[in-house]
Amino acid sequence: MNFDFTDDQAMLRDNVRKYLSKESPLGEARRVLEQRDSHSSPVWQGLVDMGIATLMLPEHAGGIGLGALELCVVAEEIGRQLSPVPLSSTLYLAAQALLLGSDAAQQGDWLAAIAGGDIASLAAPLDGNPATLPRYSAGRLNGCAELVPDGQQAAILVVLAEDDDGQPRWVVCRPDAATRREALSCIDMTRPWSRLSFEQQQAEPLNAVDDALALLARVRDRAAILLAFEQLGASDAVLEISAAYARERHAFGRAIGSYQGIKHKLADIYTLNQLARAHCYYGAWALSSDAPELSIAAAAARVSATRALDYAAQESIQVHGGMGYTWELDCHLFYRRARQQAVMLGGEDLWNEQIASLLEQRLRATA
Repeated sequence: MNFDFTDDQAMLRDNVRKYLSKESPLGEARRVLEQRDSHSSPVWQGLVDMGIATLMLPEHAGGIGLGALELCVVAEEIGRQLSPVPLSSTLYLAAQALLLGSDAAQQGDWLAAIAGGDIASLAAPLDGNPATLPRYSAGRLNGCAELVPDGQQAAILVVLAEDDDGQPRWVVCRPDAATRREALSCIDMTRPWSRLSFEQQQAEPLNAVDDALALLARVRDRAAILLAFEQLGASDAVLEISAAYARERHAFGRAIGSYQGIKHKLADIYTLNQLARAHCYYGAWALSSDAPELSIAAAAARVSATRALDYAAQESIQVHGGMGYTWELDCHLFYRRARQQAVMLGGEDLWNEQIASLLEQRLRATA
């Protein structure tokens, strides 16, 4: 199989890259970090004006009904610039849950708001660990939700709650003034997480959910592929920055890139990036076609992209030497993003277990 993006998708990538290079260079992520803003409102609004929020949404909900591939293209460019925008919480998580768990009428209400630029998030245990869920009863939501990405500014929340029978239930709401939002300390504050406390919050159930936990797994798989493209974009950017520094920085009369130790580091980053790209492309195909291989493709993309960005971010600091640890250089921005994204949807062990389980099922089916 020879997978590549179409000319139209390549044009979209170029337009997004051009916009982000101008409006959201790495300096914008640094500004948000230093000023402790939740995100870059101008950059987010610019992306909304470009129609990015509508790419994967159906036409009846204000979208343009393209598909997952276009969003994968955008995600890679967002990662390349470390853009401090709530794209992952809004489009990879909340929008996916609404797409999978609601009917056309409900989508027309909630997805249309996202298409118009409302920030949304998902309050659910995405890391695979047991969690106490908020309680949903008589149309009201009470209790706490932990580790909600971009929860401080979310205007729409899709919440996995527990009903009166103790069963998981998906609901959606617009948090009111009674909802307490507590910002959590994160290694990457350009992608903040929050703890939300609900008190008699009015909410409505998603009306097309057969199995709440199965929906959570599907949303997590979809988000893993989109997030992997962000990680891939960031890892490629790290390689470019590190290689440029290795060409410019001289020691003992030679560019440090001419030394074997530096060459090997850069070559290893490149190798891991290429492996991750292959898995990401496989995941993009599975996501766009809703293939049966989606779960294993998502896990493979997630593991390979996490390893690639983790390694690149760490080795970039070594390539830059003593300067790599300083606040003034951008190495720590990539390291922060790498560490936080590595645990956002559950750690590597969770995804390795998913791969092993799916392969075991496949072997049993063919035995």
